[in-house]
Amino acid sequence: MRAERVTDRVTYHGEGAVWSSAWGGLRFVDMHAGDLMSLAAAGTVTREHLGELAACVRPRVGGGMVAAVKRGFMLEDPDGTRHTLPELWSDTGIRMNEGGCDPAGSFYCGSMSYSLEPGAGSVYRLSPGGKVDVALTGVTIPNGFAFSPDHLTAYHAETTTGEVRAYNWSVEDGLTNGRPFARIPDDAGAPDGLTVDSEGGLWVALWQGGAVWHFDSAGRHDETVEVGASQVTSCALGGDGLDELWITTSWEGMDEDAEPVAGSLFRAQVGVKGLEPLPYAG
Repeated sequence: MRAERVTDRVTYHGEGAVWSSAWGGLRFVDMHAGDLMSLAAAGTVTREHLGELAACVRPRVGGGMVAAVKRGFMLEDPDGTRHTLPELWSDTGIRMNEGGCDPAGSFYCGSMSYSLEPGAGSVYRLSPGGKVDVALTGVTIPNGFAFSPDHLTAYHAETTTGEVRAYNWSVEDGLTNGRPFARIPDDAGAPDGLTVDSEGGLWVALWQGGAVWHFDSAGRHDETVEVGASQVTSCALGGDGLDELWITTSWEGMDEDAEPVAGSLFRAQVGVKGLEPLPYAG
């Protein structure tokens, strides 16, 4: 299967693709520009500045959105008013990276060091009431955050180890029993953003792998979507039938002309439906 290119180069480092009917389609970020990107019905892409860095966004119950910015969280109200919450740390060498919501309406985002220091990151949880705590520690490049259709299992990628990890989840205990779910071979790239489909399969973007891999619910790799850019960063199932895989890419660290299609948005018809993103309940 091969993805089609559907935009020109629109981001330097595209990330965080998420499709929601709450806001009428696809949003993603141009991370280091600090910009929120929205795909219009006509196929054009619009840009709004959120801050020094924009890591990921999710819809809020009742309208608006929650966002992870450089060193913390931001809330947008239904009328568009934005509130940046207090920074969670002062170390300028650490930034937010990727995340998502749990079934109880908390928003999670993982942090990482610019120098890729092993174990320097943590995964932070913003509760619906506004309290922030640390859900996981000792991570290096945490990417993606999604739940199985039955809401009992959470998944995220640890890019540096090549692992997609699974966790048990409950309202009472949060994330427990972390374990390997799948591993990407070194010669295939590294796992980046991911999404879960309605059959419990995972679609995993491969950084420097030029592809998105599909794993069935047992962790077996059974499908590959080839992408015309090598640095594939995130993916989301969307479209009218929730069966189109939308894929972001990056040309971070490249010469401008090395891969002219890098930084474009891609799409593939994959024949399986996705799930509406879990919203933030605060």
